[in-house]
Amino acid sequence: MMEVGLLVIFWYGILHAFGPDHLTAIADFSIGKNARRTFMTVGAFAIGHGVMLFAFAKVLEKVSIPENITAYGDVIASSVIVSIGVYLLYMVTRNKIHLKSHVHDGKRHTHIWFGDEHAHDTASGGASALGIGMLMGIGGVRGMLVTLGMIEGQSVNAMMILAFIAGVMVVFVAFGWVIWWINKDILTNIRNVRRAFAAVGAASVIVGGNMLLA
Repeated sequence: MMEVGLLVIFWYGILHAFGPDHLTAIADFSIGKNARRTFMTVGAFAIGHGVMLFAFAKVLEKVSIPENITAYGDVIASSVIVSIGVYLLYMVTRNKIHLKSHVHDGKRHTHIWFGDEHAHDTASGGASALGIGMLMGIGGVRGMLVTLGMIEGQSVNAMMILAFIAGVMVVFVAFGWVIWWINKDILTNIRNVRRAFAAVGAASVIVGGNMLLA
């Protein structure tokens, strides 16, 4: 029964990862990054999401929290997504997104950063993605507990969370490849960079706004 339950949780992780809020958050943090930073962001978000789900699910096993209280997790996560979108749009309109490219060992390398034109962004974004993943895990715990309810007699354990993270990671890594391809082959000039960041920012505002109004 446990093996079947883990497959259910794995499949739930795949379906859960297709949520527009999750993919939007991944795009927010990985757009304009190199391959290492892109997949570091993807992994950090998935791990943060799974860890918070595990922690919060264990709390809900012991303490009964009304659904209207746990729903605030969705409100907070949605507000953060909207805020990130507004920030990206601000950076685009104020021309605070910069691009510099150079050839090294016969390969062209492109660097994209925010803020001062003469500064360089050295942050990977992994810590921020980990934090947002954890924050959004609070809202996602309700759906996971419903799924766990199908596995009679089982309490939340580390294997279930690993199965969930594995399912989420399948989708996130695939989406990460798409983002990395965009970063590598499309974001090669400042016009495309600004268009991409404007599109991601607008999508964040729309997705987050719809979640707040739902």
